[in-house]
Amino acid sequence: MKFQALFFLLFLTCMYVSLAQGSYGNCCLGYVTTLGARAKRNIIRYRMQETDGDCNLRAVVFQLKKRAKQPKPLTVCANPNKEWVQELMRTVENRMRANN
Repeated sequence: MKFQALFFLLFLTCMYVSLAQGSYGNCCLGYVTTLGARAKRNIIRYRMQETDGDCNLRAVVFQLKKRAKQPKPLTVCANPNKEWVQELMRTVENRMRANN
């Protein structure tokens, strides 16, 4: 009986560790310091990444238009405390309002 309980506990521990390793797949790990004018024009939306849950870095994730031969749209992570990032967020919001 003790061996079965120990085996079950070891099994649960291994499952927990394997699930925790794969939980950072969609998180920003760093920031860009600047963004070119062409990239800024190609931003279609953004979202905020908070430090709750799986991600350890607060960031603004900008999504750029998908180009030909790209399997999925590019994303760029930026520091939400920087003035140029806040200005770019306002620009994207205004652009989204104008398109609706």
